[in-house]
Amino acid sequence: MKETLNSKYVNATKWSTITQIATKLISPVTNMILARLISPEAFGIVATITMIITFADMFTDAGFQKYLVQHEFENEDEKFKNSNVAFWTNFGVSIILWLIITLFRETIAISVGNPGQGNVIAIASIQLLLTSFSSIQMALYRREFDFKTLFLVQMVAVCVPFLVTIPLALLGLSYWAIIIGNITMQVSNAIILTYKSKWKPRLFYDVTLLKEMLSFSMWSLIEAISIWLTTWADVFIIGSALNQYYIGIYKTSTTLVNALMSLITASIVPVLFSALSRLQNDEKNFKKMYYKTQRAVSTFVFPLGVGLYMYSELATKVMLGNKWSEASDVIGVWALTSAIMIVFGNFNSEVYRAKGLPKLSFIAQILHLIVLVPVCIVSSKYGFWSLVYARAWIRTQLVLVHFAIMKFAIGFSSLETIKNVVPSAISSISMGVLAYFLQQLSSEILWDFISILICILFYFSVLSLFPSMREQIESLYRMLKSKIITRL
Repeated sequence: MKETLNSKYVNATKWSTITQIATKLISPVTNMILARLISPEAFGIVATITMIITFADMFTDAGFQKYLVQHEFENEDEKFKNSNVAFWTNFGVSIILWLIITLFRETIAISVGNPGQGNVIAIASIQLLLTSFSSIQMALYRREFDFKTLFLVQMVAVCVPFLVTIPLALLGLSYWAIIIGNITMQVSNAIILTYKSKWKPRLFYDVTLLKEMLSFSMWSLIEAISIWLTTWADVFIIGSALNQYYIGIYKTSTTLVNALMSLITASIVPVLFSALSRLQNDEKNFKKMYYKTQRAVSTFVFPLGVGLYMYSELATKVMLGNKWSEASDVIGVWALTSAIMIVFGNFNSEVYRAKGLPKLSFIAQILHLIVLVPVCIVSSKYGFWSLVYARAWIRTQLVLVHFAIMKFAIGFSSLETIKNVVPSAISSISMGVLAYFLQQLSSEILWDFISILICILFYFSVLSLFPSMREQIESLYRMLKSKIITRL
């Protein structure tokens, strides 16, 4: 039984990693193309619609996915009965929410800074009905470690922009191209997942089962709402105080940076959580695993953040095109603060969950929201750029909150956490200084690329001066070399 589980785990990890790499590499390419075909205003409209849909989607799912994955059922029949209750609840709630959005579409459009776009919001929200068909299926696939099927679904999904969205954008359909593409993606997900699944929706409902699921899932829903507020509060304020052009500039820029950062973090977080969970009662090795992961991630995230900050104009031209020139400052400051946030803040939630204390993550989000919302409201009164810089740097307050929780609730020293990444921090700052002087020599794009290569070599040279990091670099080099030789 244990060998079977291990085999499933290894196979699932393989397909999960392949999926993450494929989607993270393809998505930026499609965004690069769409950014050259669609205006920032159109992206702004789509961003506010996405904000509404993701908020409503939390209530349709209500944490049922996690319940179906984690709960131990006595037999297949019980599992399918719970799946039916979850499905019909999701579907019923999604219909109610879609009707509410449709009835109050113009009021909602005005409140999010999209006056006159009520019909667009109502049509785009049809996705709510479609996701109710796929969310339960996805949970069951994850439960069975069937990430191969999920890989197929994701691959079809990433092809949709090339087959639907981009052609429609070329025809001049603007934001409708993205909306139709998203709806098509959800339809394909629902069809493939349902067709290949052992479980199919049938007429069965049990209120007792619903109560049991809600008692388990309610905390997940509350935490999801707090994370949503942290993620979207700034977009809502920009939409209310400014216009769709600035929402497009802001959200597209931050999404781009997040996508680049996730190339490093996406495959690490699940593995870290799994490892910490198994070491939760071994305090010494628990800390060792956390610090080892944090130091390894800082080795790549810090220089990436500093590099995007120093070469934000080049990144904007390459990734988005010339008409997005105002996005460069957003990309720069968001990349720099994201590097700090990832290294000192993002992994803490995995520590809380591994210790069986998920409420700590919720507390951290609430303490951050108490500061975040007023800062965004006040700074928006002084213009877009005041809000951008205030929103980016206020994330350091969340880092301080995590430091306090990690210190008093988990027993992690803040000073030790900072000292752990000093080598990569010093090397990244040194690289940033070099980048500044290299940029003074020429403004040609070719020179920018040459200077980036010089900065990368300089960064690893400085990093290798630290004995602890030299060993890590040599280990990474040996691993890469052995893989290359094996493939040859």
